[in-house]
Amino acid sequence: MESSAAAAPHKHHGHSIGFNLGVIALIVATGAVGLAYAIDAAGRGARPSEANAELVARVLGGTTLTIPASWITNDDGQQGGFAKQVDLKLLLPLGPEAASREIDITLTQRSRVRPSASLLDGVYLHQFQQAQLTGPVGLIGKPLQAGDGYESETVWYDPLTSSPFVAKCQAPIVEGAPGKCLRSVYLGSGIAAVYAFDQDVLANWRKFDAELHPLLDKIGAL
Repeated sequence: MESSAAAAPHKHHGHSIGFNLGVIALIVATGAVGLAYAIDAAGRGARPSEANAELVARVLGGTTLTIPASWITNDDGQQGGFAKQVDLKLLLPLGPEAASREIDITLTQRSRVRPSASLLDGVYLHQFQQAQLTGPVGLIGKPLQAGDGYESETVWYDPLTSSPFVAKCQAPIVEGAPGKCLRSVYLGSGIAAVYAFDQDVLANWRKFDAELHPLLDKIGAL
């Protein structure tokens, strides 16, 4: 009887030790997982992000734009000042095979710009030569008459939509240099945008607005 009674506490003590060791192991494992998440979160926070970029405010046409400072060119440096225009430069994968290309953007008041789609019917159509050029799939190229001040310029446009993509491009002035194009559009809140870009960007004209609009929306221009 006495030996049986002594054995019971010893058995219970063994279970207690095993249980405690299990709890300790669980705590250590949980701590390790938590540490791993903390390290991962710290790593994500250390990566470059526009969320951590310096922002500047510009008031344009009654709309306040909040813009990463690295986007702005030719800036007067006045925080929160009123502006007639804001000049931006973005590097986007709009070249051949998604190569990076610089897109220069001038944001200004609508009253100072006429959209390219409006110019197509109101101006360019009356200056077209008879020739039609082949180029980017989905676009028609029409050279403009040189005698009207449009020497070496071609209008490329989408003929199938009521609000077409339209860009006027200047042939390269220097051999080997890219042709340059201009496109103007109306954005939201009384703002217009004038885009300047290399002519080979036209190959990705369908992706143009899809790349630009989210960025312009983020700064409050749409």
